Amino acid sequence: MTKSVALFIDGEFRQSDSQEWLDVTNPANNEVIAKVPCATEAEMLQAIGSASVAFRNWKEVAVPEKARLMLRYQHLLKEHHDELAKILSQETGKTTADAKGDVWRGIEVVEQAANIASNMMGEMVENVAADIDTYSMIQPLGVCCGITPFNFPAMIPLWMFPIAIASGNTFVLKPSEQVPLTAMRLAELFEQAGAPKGVLQIVHGKKEQVDFLLAHPDIKTISFVGSVPVAQYIYQQGTQNFKRVQAFAGAKNHMTIMPDANKDQVISNLVGSSVGAAGQRCMAISVAVFVGTAKEWIDDLKMEMAKIKPGKWDDDTAAYGPLISQQAKQRVLRLIQEGKDQGAICELDGSECEVAGEPNGNWVGPTIFSNVSVEMSIYQQEIFGPVLLCLEVDTLEDAIELINRNPYGNGTSIFTASGAAARKYQHEILVGQVGVNVPIPVPLPFFSFTGWRGSFYGDLHAYGKQAVRFYTETKTVTARWFDDDIPTGPNLTIQLK
Repeated sequence: MTKSVALFIDGEFRQSDSQEWLDVTNPANNEVIAKVPCATEAEMLQAIGSASVAFRNWKEVAVPEKARLMLRYQHLLKEHHDELAKILSQETGKTTADAKGDVWRGIEVVEQAANIASNMMGEMVENVAADIDTYSMIQPLGVCCGITPFNFPAMIPLWMFPIAIASGNTFVLKPSEQVPLTAMRLAELFEQAGAPKGVLQIVHGKKEQVDFLLAHPDIKTISFVGSVPVAQYIYQQGTQNFKRVQAFAGAKNHMTIMPDANKDQVISNLVGSSVGAAGQRCMAISVAVFVGTAKEWIDDLKMEMAKIKPGKWDDDTAAYGPLISQQAKQRVLRLIQEGKDQGAICELDGSECEVAGEPNGNWVGPTIFSNVSVEMSIYQQEIFGPVLLCLEVDTLEDAIELINRNPYGNGTSIFTASGAAARKYQHEILVGQVGVNVPIPVPLPFFSFTGWRGSFYGDLHAYGKQAVRFYTETKTVTARWFDDDIPTGPNLTIQLK
């Protein structure tokens, strides 16, 4: 019997009354593994109402107790790490190794949420005027909301609700309808960790449910990760409804390869960062910019990439899994064909990829293009598949100018043996996350995930100190006490509660 995915409302896992259910499929064979409901309006109202009520008590809980909840939660996540990775693999198609990495990066953010006390500290200046002190306090906002994508069903929800809740808020999560199973297991473990009733809610659905969250007055913040058009929509609608919004969008990440770089390291890192997770990550390297004589390495790159094969999640020889859906596969195949039609040279073509025993999977093999120009659709659009574009320039300055003209600014990297070249690159590049001899420069969660330009809409980024500021408000108090009001007398005592 096909599993029916529950809602998590008011501390209970409950079956939806919805008349509209969506298929959850295994991308390796497109077999239906579960049905997920599109929550009714009544269920959405119940979730938001429960979160609003829970906030009244949760905001008053001592900060150390909130931190202890996160310590218990991260312990359970580590204990169930492999189980979570298996669930994640089956609904995303990710290989076991990739799925474990997804879960672990989420656990790292929960560990940072356990350090919430240091990030909730205000500031104080004594004697800003005669006998007057001014100090600030960090306070939660209320009910926060997260809308998460299919590609990281553990990591990205864990970017959001642990820090929001540790900061004193309550949270409504709407995970991708394509991968709801991981989120539900995260909620079960959160409940086991001792999370109070109503602090976390999970609803499911599509655009109708998202629009409801964007419009409801009790929702104070919206956190979103997804495609550029949807991120723009979320940001516009959310801010029009006077909500605080952080919307992480698409990318076109470039790796700049200098001729003095370590060739073997360059090729190894390019292969992994371009086709890992089937290219379905916003920090994937999708463009290699070869400077000067480094272009001579393209043939060697092609030979190494040709050795890479996709496969099922439990195949230890597979480098990556399938694309998430047939629709995603057809979009990637269309862009590959457009690249050929527009004059790019397809050095390695993964369009006809097959995996033994799984003829119905959403497979695309490693693909490399050379002779690419910036006018081509394969360069202008985020392909979100295992496709690498190779561009050639004469100088480092040319590479920087090329990348800075691109509308996106999520991540970039430079491979070089020159400290001077690396410093010039990191200083002048208009990209929020820069790697030096590191292909995918995603920071650990005591920093923040800082995409720029067309890759991010909002002001404050995910996790780290910026996330705490996103989920809180600052209150400033200016206080004056008069010496004449100090009580005196032989019977004066101080009582502490």
